[in-house]
Amino acid sequence: MTGRAKALMWTGIGLCAAGAAGLVVGGVLDVDAADPWASVAGGAAGLVGLALTIYALFSDGGGTTSVTAGGARSVAAGGSIGVAVTGDGTAVAAPPAAPSAPAPAPPAPRAGNVTASGDRSIAAGGDIGSASTGDGR
Repeated sequence: MTGRAKALMWTGIGLCAAGAAGLVVGGVLDVDAADPWASVAGGAAGLVGLALTIYALFSDGGGTTSVTAGGARSVAAGGSIGVAVTGDGTAVAAPPAAPSAPAPAPPAPRAGNVTASGDRSIAAGGDIGSASTGDGR
């Protein structure tokens, strides 16, 4: 869970706890006075919850993807990798002829860390089409 998601979660929990405490105090002091406050608090909590849900749904997560390639001949990409070759004497085949219909758009990179840390390791935040880490003969 990212820092922003944790902050939103604890904000929601805090608002719920404050609302519950306010309703208990209002109920103990004067039940008739607590009724309108409960209606207002319930409506406000519903709107704030809806706003936070929509914000979380459409936000990018607030973080950037960390991409690190640390090993010899390692490859790391925040998005998708079409072809990756890390071996000696390995040839990359020519791509096939273009299809008559346009290809669908590649998926967006996933949020998080992408790390290729070992020798000839390959890591991607998206899809890997073809990967070869060995030497050709």
